[in-house]
Amino acid sequence: MNTIDHLYIGGQRVSPASRDLIEVVSPHSEEVIAAVPAGCRDDVDAAVTAASAALVSREWGALPLAERLAAVSRFADVYEKLADDLGAAQTAEMGCPVSVVRPMHVDPAVAALRYYLALAEDYPFEERRDSGRPTLVRRRPVGVSAAIIPWNGPVYLSILKLAPALVTGCATVLKAAPEAPLSSYVLARAAEESGLPAGVLNVVVADRDVSKYLVSHPGVQKVSFTGSTLAGTSVGEACGRGMKRFNLELGGKSAGIVLDDADVAATAETLKMASFANSGQVCTARTRILAPWSRYEEVVQAVAEVADSLRVGDPSDPRTEIGPLVSARQRDVVMGYVRTGVDEGARLVTGGAAPEGTTSGFYVRPTVFADVRNDMRIAKEEIFGPVVSVIGYEDDDEAVAIANDSDYGLSGSVFTTDVDRGLAIAKRAQTGTFGINTFGNDISAPFGGVKSSGLGREMGPEGLEDYVEYQSILLPPAIGYRRS
Repeated sequence: MNTIDHLYIGGQRVSPASRDLIEVVSPHSEEVIAAVPAGCRDDVDAAVTAASAALVSREWGALPLAERLAAVSRFADVYEKLADDLGAAQTAEMGCPVSVVRPMHVDPAVAALRYYLALAEDYPFEERRDSGRPTLVRRRPVGVSAAIIPWNGPVYLSILKLAPALVTGCATVLKAAPEAPLSSYVLARAAEESGLPAGVLNVVVADRDVSKYLVSHPGVQKVSFTGSTLAGTSVGEACGRGMKRFNLELGGKSAGIVLDDADVAATAETLKMASFANSGQVCTARTRILAPWSRYEEVVQAVAEVADSLRVGDPSDPRTEIGPLVSARQRDVVMGYVRTGVDEGARLVTGGAAPEGTTSGFYVRPTVFADVRNDMRIAKEEIFGPVVSVIGYEDDDEAVAIANDSDYGLSGSVFTTDVDRGLAIAKRAQTGTFGINTFGNDISAPFGGVKSSGLGREMGPEGLEDYVEYQSILLPPAIGYRRS
């Protein structure tokens, strides 16, 4: 077992204020593979103090834009060199297979860093406006940002919060999830080895109570949270009381609408990853498959065949496509939903159990339910596991109505051979993101949800907005300014 004895605060490896440890359990072997310090309130205080000091330091807060971006570029270079270590850490801690951890998590994180570096070069941190009163409009760093990271994709999701904070000149306290803290230590290594100024990135691993303390800390000006809708509601309430900026990327129950003209085989192949990647532990997973009654059984069979074709097993095996769930608790939650689906009258077509011959690990085979109504719990609630429900519909209007009949509105897809018809469906979808014959996101476009799927946006130029504070300086007539 690897025991880590430090936190990363103020640019240094520091001893924690408490002797308490968090054990990291392999979701494959069920053995304890590491232990890390359990951060406490004193550690959060130290991290926020270090971040606040960085904001006014000559080494960070006073840097001209070009020098700040040069420091971030050095960090990005080291981060990319540590790509294999980042992937190995995430595979070990939460079971993401080595076959997909680089293309799904690590490589997009590197791309996100490079994207925000390029974007910041031409971003209007200062601009002159004049409609009769010449004004200098400044976008300055909002301050100390708290980044609260979930366990299901810690590598990529950390960078989605850290990259815009870095290029805008903020300082960050990153709170890693207890289930998956190891990759955050590789992130800290990148900061350390690249010479990122002290306090710009601080890493603490802590439980929910300490996370609440960080969110409500008076030294934090911005909170970025990814997690459950229930927890996100509490974060939003705390930020409202503290008048803090915040964005919430929360749950989803995304629909994949299969139109009657779709190529069903190609659709099912796309759903292989859109529905089951990361063992279904993805907020945007297409977990409701809407199929026309005219082709219903054809769609059910195609999705079931794809589910059965996925190789489930040891995430360190390059042949594995689906790994275990992150914990025994999550496995039990998913299996509870499988039982609920059967009790509600849905037809269990395939899956719903651990792979045959499994002796250890938190595994659930990719699972497909048919004869599902949209008012069933398995169709309404986020399961966060490899479970999909196939729901029938009569026509396009009913398909859109069913897709939108959800508390969530994060993502979705439509599958059709008629792109114009698909675009018409997409424009009626009550979601933040929607794909036509595809899924996923592009780093240059805003990502986020509506309804109970969250508030605010990450990615794209829009991802910078919550990390800057606007200041308007009225200038005397005919007086120019020099950009700092």
